[in-house]
Amino acid sequence: MSGKKPAGAHGGHGGRRAKKHEEEEHENHERWLVSYADMVTLLMCLFIVLYALSQVDVTKFSAFSQGLQQGFGAPVTILNDGAALETDTTDPLQPVQVQSQAAIDGTAQTDAEAKAAAEVAKQEAQQTAAEAQAAYDRLAAARDALAAALAQAGYPDAATFKIDERGLVVHVVADEVLFDAEEADLRPEGGRVLDALGPTLATLEEQLRVEGHANSLPVTRGGPWRSNWDLSAVRATTVLLHLTDSDGVPEGRMSATGYSDTRPLVPDSDPNALSVNRRVDIVVLSTASAEANALLPGIDATSEGSQP
Repeated sequence: MSGKKPAGAHGGHGGRRAKKHEEEEHENHERWLVSYADMVTLLMCLFIVLYALSQVDVTKFSAFSQGLQQGFGAPVTILNDGAALETDTTDPLQPVQVQSQAAIDGTAQTDAEAKAAAEVAKQEAQQTAAEAQAAYDRLAAARDALAAALAQAGYPDAATFKIDERGLVVHVVADEVLFDAEEADLRPEGGRVLDALGPTLATLEEQLRVEGHANSLPVTRGGPWRSNWDLSAVRATTVLLHLTDSDGVPEGRMSATGYSDTRPLVPDSDPNALSVNRRVDIVVLSTASAEANALLPGIDATSEGSQP
């Protein structure tokens, strides 16, 4: 027999070692649950804190905010339904200050301020009304005195009176009283009418403005006047000079102007337009404020309506 050993037959430890069997490592498919549980726990804690902060207890919030201030070194401010809650960093016992958004913006007006403003407006209106009434009473007294003087002189119908926003207006009829047609020299009757008015006008303290007015008829071509402007202005100046020279009215209190036919009392369709609109007005100017003067026509209308 041959001395070779059979193939694959090795004696003792000299032969090939058998390969060791290795098992696969087991994979843990549930380890994500740990992270998920941690996240849910943190969310629950967050919601608990938010819920606790939404129910603000002033005392607890003050203590809580002081702790945060000590930890972070800054004041704590939160908003609760539009109101700001702030704590004072200088005094731990300082209570929480609550301010509305309107107060922060500076746009709110309190009821007390509104009532105060309404009271001031009411007082101003009362003062203006009282001033207007006092001015009207003074002008009405002057009107009555001038009317009485004309009646005593025998010319009760030589003038009409009106109180408007300017003051007392004395409408002296020019037609067949002050001047003849297209004339600027006073008639004898006109001088006596002015002499009756002069003493009362001289005692007044108000400024006097003499206004000349013409009717709508044009002046005669080739005559002494270029237009009704010239005629009305000269007539006003004539009345002013008579009052200052003959009746002692101070010149410094008077002025004169002409308005031609631009300010008629009645329209041309009125049968009396030619005679009524040709006139001279003596205006006793009110010394009250513009607001008070604006009330004078209404007071005059009420007074005239109440007279029998």
